[in-house]
Amino acid sequence: MTTLPLHFRDGHLFLGAGGALWLLDTGAPASFGAEPTVTIAGERFEVAGGHRGLTASSLSSFVGVECAGLLGADVLSRFDFLLDVPGGEAEVSTGRLEHGGTTVPLDEVMGIPIVSARIRGVPHRMFFDTGAQLSYLQDDSRTTFPPAGRVTDFYPGVGHFETETHDVDVDLGGVALTLRCGVLPGSLGPALMMAGTHGIIGNQVLANRKASYFPRRRALVL
Repeated sequence: MTTLPLHFRDGHLFLGAGGALWLLDTGAPASFGAEPTVTIAGERFEVAGGHRGLTASSLSSFVGVECAGLLGADVLSRFDFLLDVPGGEAEVSTGRLEHGGTTVPLDEVMGIPIVSARIRGVPHRMFFDTGAQLSYLQDDSRTTFPPAGRVTDFYPGVGHFETETHDVDVDLGGVALTLRCGVLPGSLGPALMMAGTHGIIGNQVLANRKASYFPRRRALVL
């Protein structure tokens, strides 16, 4: 097991590795960085210089934080993670870590985790995306919740966009949460529906708690 710095900055989650910050992004299938390799918990990985038009430089510009690159599902799926955002550290292991709490089962599509969230009793399959500062709900029920203002966000291949948000009450495996939810622009929403999902659960679920992400066991523990 290795303990690494964990930073929550400007709405995004970063893991410290090799003296640099890496965006922790369960919603991205592939990692990339300014350097050709990254070492996490003693494991060395080769990474591409970019993905879907993003590079470490352009990613840093989008998120407003200088970072060495992005850690996606190809790297993250090799480990167990205990994520203590308030404490500013992550325990990472190729072995089996344990954490008491409520276990939320995960499904996946192309390595991207999916959770089942209940909104007013109705189940919704949602991507679990720690690279997303907001959550997204491609359902008109979103507008029946209290408005939470207009927010600027970005999405790879789309760039910056603005969305109206609402504070949506969500039940995630029995854990009650209020998540700020927007709506994805253009063709992104229909693309989610084609994957059998209704939205995205962002990193808000991790921001104020200790949680665990066990991709090999397909479990999120809150």
